[in-house]
Amino acid sequence: MPAITIRDVPVGVRDELAARAARAGQSLQEYLRAQLVEAAGRPTVDDALARARARLLVAGAELTTQEILGDLAAERR
Repeated sequence: MPAITIRDVPVGVRDELAARAARAGQSLQEYLRAQLVEAAGRPTVDDALARARARLLVAGAELTTQEILGDLAAERR
C-alpha cells in the first residue's frame, strides 16, 4: 500500500489529532487513515451538484435548494 507523508504540520494541529486518536483508542496513523478513507468516500459539493443537475436534465423537473441539500446530507451518511 502506498504511503503519504505530510510535512510542516503545525505542532498544535498534530497534538490535537493525536489527542483525538487517543480518545478513539487508535494510533495517530490509524486515526488519520480512517479520516482519509471517510473523506474520500464522501462526494464533493461540486460532484453532488453535478449529479443533481444531471437528474434534473433527465427528469425534466426543477429541484429546490432543500432537495439538493437533502441529497447531499443523505450521501454523507
